[in-house]
Amino acid sequence: MGADGEVPRLGGEQAFTCPFCGLPQERVPTLEHDWVLLEPNLDVLAHLVPAEHRWIILSDGRVTVYGVCPPDPFQRCRIEHRLACAGQQLPDLWPWLTVLRAENARRAARQAAGESASVVLPESELPDAG
Repeated sequence: MGADGEVPRLGGEQAFTCPFCGLPQERVPTLEHDWVLLEPNLDVLAHLVPAEHRWIILSDGRVTVYGVCPPDPFQRCRIEHRLACAGQQLPDLWPWLTVLRAENARRAARQAAGESASVVLPESELPDAG
């Protein structure tokens, strides 16, 4: 049961605050009956993400790692928030991820200052985006 007494449903994302940056994460059920914390409101072309980091949404709302290589050129996927978190030290896996992490750092600073943190970087501004 959830904290509010309701049973979580498949496909029903839940928002959690990241302890490192203070921004929201989406808690989504996996095919393996576990949970993963994904970057909210972001889906990218799967070919831009290494196979072991691609999370695709299944028809029942759960997600699974999408290891098909090469993926369909139009397949979209999600990534874990920890990869985009500005509060964690991670290697520079992909150029567009560095841009996303910098934007999340700015959003976290605006949120801490009481400003609106709802600005989302358009995909067209990501360096490797088509």
